[in-house]
Amino acid sequence: MRQGKRFLRGMTATVAVAAAASMTAAADVPQGSHASSGLKTTPVSAPAPVLVFDKNPSDPANSRLSVQRNGKILASWRAGSGDGSQNPCYKDHGWMPTGNWKINSRSTRYNGRLIKGYAIYLQDMTCKPGSKVKRTEMFIHSEMNRDGSQGGSEARRWDGPGDYRSNGCVKLAPADIKDLFKRLDQTGWPSHLRVVN
Repeated sequence: MRQGKRFLRGMTATVAVAAAASMTAAADVPQGSHASSGLKTTPVSAPAPVLVFDKNPSDPANSRLSVQRNGKILASWRAGSGDGSQNPCYKDHGWMPTGNWKINSRSTRYNGRLIKGYAIYLQDMTCKPGSKVKRTEMFIHSEMNRDGSQGGSEARRWDGPGDYRSNGCVKLAPADIKDLFKRLDQTGWPSHLRVVN
């Protein structure tokens, strides 16, 4: 009888050791793995991208808009803001104020009075801390018809480098804003535009 109890105690210890080894092996299976163990794992999703407008003091019409993730630039395009003025409080002339601009909405068929087609509408924001001057009706946009095609008049037709100038909005070439939308539709849209200089 004693030998039977010893045998059972030995078997119990063996089963416990095997279970512990099995749990340790399961912990070593990387997330997202489809190992033959039958474990179900949840893949880790990538962080949302960041949209950054980097103002160029030597030439505001030759600044950069980029999509970044974890400090790495995934894509970058030439972009302009303002008509050459670096005064962020000069409404309808100065470049976009530095800060984090909430993205209110986006559309590929925007139909504003001046802005049409691909457009990202940003929040209203004061031009600098402590100022009462607010920059309103700020967008990331281009020059095009509502359906994304090129029109015949200046406000609807992209003619070249001079069209990077704006009333303060971030402005891209038509092909570039379409590429921006395509990329962000694939990677996920950020909640804000970060403006730096």
